[in-house]
Amino acid sequence: MLLPLSSVEKEKPMNEIINSLRQRHQSQWKNQLSHIESRSQHVSSMVVEGRLNRMVGLTLEAVGCQAVIGSRCLVSSQENNPVEAEVVGFAGEKLYLMPTGNIRGIHPDATVIPTNQIYEAHVGDALLGRVLDGRGQPIDGKGPLVTSESRALVAEPVNPLKRQPIDTPLDVGVRAINSLFTVGRGQRMGLFAGSGVGKSMLLGMMTKFTAADVIVVGLIGERGREVKEFIEDILGEEGMARAVVVAVPADQPPVMRMHGAYQATSIAEHFRDEGRNVLLLMDSLTRFAQAQREIALAIGEPPATKGYPPSVFAMLPQLVERAGNGEKGGGSITAFYTVLTEGDDQQDPIADSARAILDGHIVLSRELAESGHYPAIDVEASISRAMNAVVSEEHLHAAQKFRQVYSVYQQNRDLISVGAYAEGSSPDVDESIRLHSSQLAFLRQDRNEAVSWQQSIEQLQGLLQSAEQSAAENENTSLMANF
Repeated sequence: MLLPLSSVEKEKPMNEIINSLRQRHQSQWKNQLSHIESRSQHVSSMVVEGRLNRMVGLTLEAVGCQAVIGSRCLVSSQENNPVEAEVVGFAGEKLYLMPTGNIRGIHPDATVIPTNQIYEAHVGDALLGRVLDGRGQPIDGKGPLVTSESRALVAEPVNPLKRQPIDTPLDVGVRAINSLFTVGRGQRMGLFAGSGVGKSMLLGMMTKFTAADVIVVGLIGERGREVKEFIEDILGEEGMARAVVVAVPADQPPVMRMHGAYQATSIAEHFRDEGRNVLLLMDSLTRFAQAQREIALAIGEPPATKGYPPSVFAMLPQLVERAGNGEKGGGSITAFYTVLTEGDDQQDPIADSARAILDGHIVLSRELAESGHYPAIDVEASISRAMNAVVSEEHLHAAQKFRQVYSVYQQNRDLISVGAYAEGSSPDVDESIRLHSSQLAFLRQDRNEAVSWQQSIEQLQGLLQSAEQSAAENENTSLMANF
């Protein structure tokens, strides 16, 4: 803008007029910059709004604004309720957003407003007995949550050198697991199975019978009807009093399914840091991985293994490693993650990756489930990697003996079933035949029956001792017959 000249300035030489104008311009700019600087000191953050440039599927593309990965944005809609979205990626000046709720009403060139806020999990004792969604909001109709603390959804795991060792057995109330695959306090276990073989039933048994101060349940990406069934039929009023349930059914956007897993883990971390022993049950880890796959493929990440992009295999250990024992003087998180093996394929990419990062796995057999054997635990395919550190040598030898005898029968089952095996051909096979019915009875357990850790050990040792006595009696009978 040109500044007007005064009558005195007009009479001056041209050089002096130019210098005078330059000084006045400089003074004006300095005053404006000083004013802007003083205003910026009183403003915590300045938000630059953008606009919605493109939408494909659930992926929103925004231009004209900046925001960090994982932050919240609000997208205007014709429904007069802005749609909340999370920043999941960027390319050049473009931001990729993924909605966390209903996208109805979004229109071209909609306003995109970064909030400069990240998602957090509300924590505290007020959560006990409540059912939350992926945002941490109650969905049980019991009123609003009153909490004064919060944690970031994504947190750093405990320093591995400061973790307490796994040295205390945990009673889960299931005889087969207590005796053959003993779980230590602070261990991370996987339940591997296809659909419809009893994962949820076994998870429910452990929920009711496990000795823990707090139970945190994450129902991630499962059927909506299972939420109410799990709360009413499995937890009940007594179990719900010490439990927190985070429920994000399959019809929720992929971002919310991931947030549900993070919510459950953050809540469990809070109680662990208070010195409590927490049981974290997540059903399922596969749905968490599938949610990340949907997001990654939508923003252009290339698939690597059976449609799963590399980021999935990077995020699985980041989630799992947050569970476990805390530092000295703190509590523990004993975690059970269900892993859905598609088509009963144990080499499924997610199952294979989870098997490598967990501290053991319980495999459920469809063949056993179809024969009415519950819990349908495959003894040969299951293992607890922390068992050696938490049980006595006597208990360990008894469990190994049981597995050996069971495995011998399975290897010779075809010969035995068709009558091709002749008794006396092999002492090991003879022993496995004598013990087979007792072993099957030992492995079976009604879902309302609780068997303590001590009872499980005593019954295991009693089964093997009776087998030894029977073998000794048969040997004596054979010797007498020879005389």
